[in-house]
Amino acid sequence: MTADDPRADFAYFSAEYAQALQALTAIENQSSTLLLLGNVDELRTFIDQFIAMASRVKAEAADRNEPNFAEWFAELITKAEALRVEIAQR
Repeated sequence: MTADDPRADFAYFSAEYAQALQALTAIENQSSTLLLLGNVDELRTFIDQFIAMASRVKAEAADRNEPNFAEWFAELITKAEALRVEIAQR
């Protein structure tokens, strides 16, 4: 991917966002089950890995002048951080 190809950037960030959204949805859907099974540490690890990945792509989007994608990744990070806080209170 080159910085001179906005279509390639869009395709890359679209795919990354779709994967991130799917991953966060899976974490959210499985969080209750993992908590009931006593796998709190595993759930925290999934959330932390997600936040690290999403933060990396958010920064990359900002560097490549893709503010919409940076904002959308920031929203996913905020949701993941809220879930992390929620499970910490249990």
